[in-house]
Amino acid sequence: MGMTITEKILAKSAGKSRLTPGENVWLNVDVLMTHDVCGPPTIEIWKKEFGSEAKIWDKDKLVIFPDHYIFTENVHANRNVEMLRKFAREQELKNYYDPGTERYKGVCHIALAEEGFNVPGTVLFGTDSHTCTSGAFGMFSTGVGNTDAAFIMGTGKIWEKVPESIKFTFNGKMPEYLTAKDLILHILGDIGTDGATYCAMEFDGEAIESLSMYERMTLTNMAIETGAISGIIAVDKVTEEYLEGKVRGGYEVFRSDSDAKYLKTYSYDVSKLKPVVAQPHSPDKRALAGEVSGTKVTKCYIGSCTGGKITDFRFAARILSGKKVKLPTYIVPGSTSVAKMLTEETYDGATLKEIFLKAGCMIAPPSCAACLGGPSDTFGRSVDGDVVVSTTNRNFPGRMGSKNAGVYLASALTVAATAVKGSLADPAECM
Repeated sequence: MGMTITEKILAKSAGKSRLTPGENVWLNVDVLMTHDVCGPPTIEIWKKEFGSEAKIWDKDKLVIFPDHYIFTENVHANRNVEMLRKFAREQELKNYYDPGTERYKGVCHIALAEEGFNVPGTVLFGTDSHTCTSGAFGMFSTGVGNTDAAFIMGTGKIWEKVPESIKFTFNGKMPEYLTAKDLILHILGDIGTDGATYCAMEFDGEAIESLSMYERMTLTNMAIETGAISGIIAVDKVTEEYLEGKVRGGYEVFRSDSDAKYLKTYSYDVSKLKPVVAQPHSPDKRALAGEVSGTKVTKCYIGSCTGGKITDFRFAARILSGKKVKLPTYIVPGSTSVAKMLTEETYDGATLKEIFLKAGCMIAPPSCAACLGGPSDTFGRSVDGDVVVSTTNRNFPGRMGSKNAGVYLASALTVAATAVKGSLADPAECM
C-alpha cells in the first residue's frame, strides 16, 4: 500500500521510511511561526519551562509576524507588540517583522508565502489555526497551542499523530463567477464543521491545477473549518513559478502514490457549482447566493488571510469598476505587498486602488483588522445590529466584533456584487 503526500512528508520529518495513520512520532520542525496574539504567552511559557536565560532551538527557524491588533490605540494590544520587540532583541531574531517599520509585512499566513518560508516537503507549525494555509505549497502545516509552541521553541520537536487523509477532486473548468472560496464553502456545506476532524484534506483535479497560488491558499486556509488538521496541494508548475526567487535553496517534492489509502474521497464538477455563502453563524451553513439574494446587509468587507490576497481584489475590481457602492465597503489588503500591488495593477484603465476609491470604498493598511473582532477602534469592526457579508473565514457570534451582529461568508465577487446592489447578490448575475 502506498502513502499519501502528507504521510510521506511526516515520514521524512520523523526520519522514518514509512508511516501510517494513527502512528505517533517525533517531528523535527522546519519553521515555527507566531504573532502578537499568541506570541507573548508562548514566550512566557517557554521562559518558565526552559529558563529566563535560555536560547531558542534555532533562531533562524522562528518567524514572528505581528498582524492581528496593529493599527489600534489599545494599550493591551500595543503592550503585546512591545513584548515581541523585546524578545526579538534578546534572542537576536532576524525573522521578526516589526510594525511601524519597513519590515512590517501584514497578515502572517500571506507573509509566510511572500517571504519564502513556505517550502515544499517541510513541516511548519504556527500558533494560529489558519497556519494550514501554507499547505497550498505541498508541505505539512498546522496550528498548535501556546504550550506546544513553547516546547517547539525550546527543542525544535513536537509529538504528533499521523492523520488520515481525505481527497477532494475538482474536475472541469472554473466558471468566471466561481472562486476557491466557493469551492471550500461547498465542501463545508457537504461535510460540516466536523466532517474532517483531525484529517489531512488533499485537493487535486483540473480545476485546482488552474488556480493561482493565492487562490489555492484560500482552500487550504479554511481546511481547519471542517475540523481538519491540515490542507495540502501537491507542487506543480504554478507552485514552482511562484517560489522562484523566494525560496532559498532547493526543496523536495512529494506526491501521493496511486494506491495510497484515503479515509474518504469526494469528487466535484465545477461547471455545475454556483456561488454560495455561509449564513450566520457557522461556516457550514451553506446557501446558494441566488437563494438568499436580496437579504438585508449593512456592511461589506474584503480582507483577511482568506480574502485579502491580490486575487480577491482583482475579483472585486471586475465588479466595482465604474460603479458606486450602496453600502459601507471595507478594503483590507492582507500584506504590504498586496497593498503595493493595489497601486500598481490596473483594470479598465485605472489602478485597483483607484477603482475602489472611486466606487466609495474605504481602504485600510494591511493587517487582520476586523477578522478577529479586535479593539473598539478596529477598522471595519461590526456593531450591534450589523449584518456583514465578508471574505473572512469564520462567522461565529462575535467573530468580527459584536455578538449581536451576523456575518455571511462569501467570495470577493459576491461581496462586491452585494456592495453594488445594496443587498446580498449573486455575482453570476452581475457578470
